[in-house]
Amino acid sequence: QVQLKESGGGLVQAGGSLRLSCVASGYTDSDTSFSDSAMGWFRQASGKVREFVAGISWGGTPTYAEFAEGRFAISRDNAKTSVYLEMNDLGVEDTAAYYCASAPTVAAMEHQRIIDDWGQGTQVTVSS
Repeated sequence: QVQLKESGGGLVQAGGSLRLSCVASGYTDSDTSFSDSAMGWFRQASGKVREFVAGISWGGTPTYAEFAEGRFAISRDNAKTSVYLEMNDLGVEDTAAYYCASAPTVAAMEHQRIIDDWGQGTQVTVSS
């Protein structure tokens, strides 16, 4: 069973930065490999629906939600089966639990049509 484990969340002041990491493990021969999967990040603030933040294709092409464009950067390291989210210029509105996800494509992920696996989330809290 594929497992996604996030880390890197925490408390940061407005205007600060955080780098989230997600390590994937548990792949079997019946699973789509990490290198063939689109990976991405979602977030869910208290009382709100989970929303797409950023995704990266197996080939390394990034896609961002409008609010993330220019402030966040997603990257992946297939050798380490890891995906990262660099977040800069954070605001209180970025406070949320951030979740790692895998999917066949970024398009499927972005609209949550197909999500293969979810992580358990890491909390990001931005103070004013």
